[in-house]
Amino acid sequence: MTRKVAVILFNLGGPDSLEAVRPFLFNLFYDPAIFRVPNPLRWFLANLVSKKRTPVAQEIYRQMDGRSPILPLTMQQANELERDLMETSPTADTEFRAFICMRYWHPMTESVVQDVKAWGPDEVVLLPLYPQYSTTTTASSVKKWQEECIKAGLMVITKLVCCYPVAPSFIQAHVELIRKAWDDATRAGRPRLLLSAHGLPEKVIKDGDPYQWQVEQTASAIVNALDIPNLDYQVSYQSRVGPMKWIGPSTDDEIRRAGKEGVSLVVVPVAFVSDHSETLVELDVEYKHLAEKEGVLFYSRVAALNSSELFSRSLGSAVRQVLALGAVKPPDYSVLSQGNARICPKDYSACPCFVTKA
Repeated sequence: MTRKVAVILFNLGGPDSLEAVRPFLFNLFYDPAIFRVPNPLRWFLANLVSKKRTPVAQEIYRQMDGRSPILPLTMQQANELERDLMETSPTADTEFRAFICMRYWHPMTESVVQDVKAWGPDEVVLLPLYPQYSTTTTASSVKKWQEECIKAGLMVITKLVCCYPVAPSFIQAHVELIRKAWDDATRAGRPRLLLSAHGLPEKVIKDGDPYQWQVEQTASAIVNALDIPNLDYQVSYQSRVGPMKWIGPSTDDEIRRAGKEGVSLVVVPVAFVSDHSETLVELDVEYKHLAEKEGVLFYSRVAALNSSELFSRSLGSAVRQVLALGAVKPPDYSVLSQGNARICPKDYSACPCFVTKA
């Protein structure tokens, strides 16, 4: 009898038209993991902020043909993952199917749960396309998934890959993409590697979120794997919104510093595994323009991993590892992190490793 395993690829999602921008933004800001205030205040703030930000966001998406590319890119990743899992499955009686589940735009959790239920899997693997764990991304997606599964009566063995910030193939995929850009920057002048990740409010980190620590682990692993003597590098954070204090240093401040110090920049998106507005517009257009204005000698943005073969291999390896874990009774779930061991220091209380949650 064939064993059926559904792999759920969690991602942020993005508007598929200019008309979808405002409801997409509302869904984002209405998430209690993003605006951590109770209703009805959260609804009011989400409505207010999404309305205010829509014209600016629509201009951004106009530069990308009026829509986010994240869904088609994630579909490619899903296809590559299915191929890797089927080719490396130890037995011929296991069928894998990858389902894409976006948090803030279609295909959204409610409909994906129904699709998975209709397929009838024996086991579900939750696989975030967020390499570094955060309460604002992975935890939010898992919570919504569990809620919808309970509503739909989808009660099957479920296992979570919570993070993979230093997985060997994930790191090597970055290294392969960085090397050519690094050589070009070296010819242009003294180069610096700028490893940029999406920022978070400082309060989120102080509340025990391990995201920043894991981003820094990713950056260190990339630098070590590059093995370039006296490598000049810096971790930075982008995409700040709102008046709260965010973690730093900010990517735009680091670009200004590079201009003052006369260095070339190779910018690497270390927390985004597919291209979208933060890479194609913020890094490629807005920050490139800032670099030119600030006199940066050379500015190159390394591509996101997208459908990199090494990245697909890394995802496949994570799925195989989590499937080997013992099962717990639904709606609880088994949790796998790097090497099947908690990697976060004990101070990061939001780390879910080896803790089951209903």
